[in-house]
Amino acid sequence: MQIFVNGEGHSFERPTDLSNLLQQLGYSGETFAVALNGDFVPRASYLQTEIKDGDALDVVAPVVGDKSDRAAESLR
Repeated sequence: MQIFVNGEGHSFERPTDLSNLLQQLGYSGETFAVALNGDFVPRASYLQTEIKDGDALDVVAPVVGDKSDRAAESLR
């Protein structure tokens, strides 16, 4: 089974649910959100959300700080 996570291809032997897949990929905690094929998936639905061959996941995390912080960091 081939899926895409943040645009990068990953191969798995068999279909799985979203919760298990995220654990296999090393995502833990509650500091990220997931979209499956462009649609947001509520955290409460991770166990019931089956991942299929060809699916595309976007896993995003919040960025801490404002634009001025990032600009100052880029100057260092």
